[in-house]
Amino acid sequence: MAGVSPAAASNLAQQTPSPFSFSVASTRWSSRPSIHLSNVFLRFLALVFSFVSALSLAAVSPNKETQFTDYPEFIYCFIVSILSFIYSVFQLFKGICDIAHRGILMSDMISDYTSFILDQLVGYVLISSSSMAIPVIRHAQLTGSLWRAAITSTTISFVTSLIFATCTLLSGYKLCKRIIW
Repeated sequence: MAGVSPAAASNLAQQTPSPFSFSVASTRWSSRPSIHLSNVFLRFLALVFSFVSALSLAAVSPNKETQFTDYPEFIYCFIVSILSFIYSVFQLFKGICDIAHRGILMSDMISDYTSFILDQLVGYVLISSSSMAIPVIRHAQLTGSLWRAAITSTTISFVTSLIFATCTLLSGYKLCKRIIW
């Protein structure tokens, strides 16, 4: 840059884009951090798994003499799966709205606190419902279809609780980032 005036050099430096800046023409999906997209993906997985967990108990053939409603532990698992499904629907809707409309539904601070607390609560309740169903599966005289449905529901409920644990870690990261950094 020898022979270039200082005013022309500063003008040239202002025109050169930084490799760390993003284009104004970029889409909203690419301008959001990857933590939002991974959070939406995890919420979708929790939605699907909690639905399958509830459906596996509800879809036991009705012509058998024993149903899942004969056991209060399975009723608890079913109710917890339905509640986690409803919570996952809300969180998925909120995550998609946050990405598309930049947080119109709820403020970021309230969202971070609420998500962190409710993710822990739903994950704990899922674990407790799975742990309550295991002794009944082991010791009760269950028919073949109810036994398979109970095993499926309990296993998928446990996997859903692991997904909620991961969502809790992401919510905790966002909350700590808001509070500390």
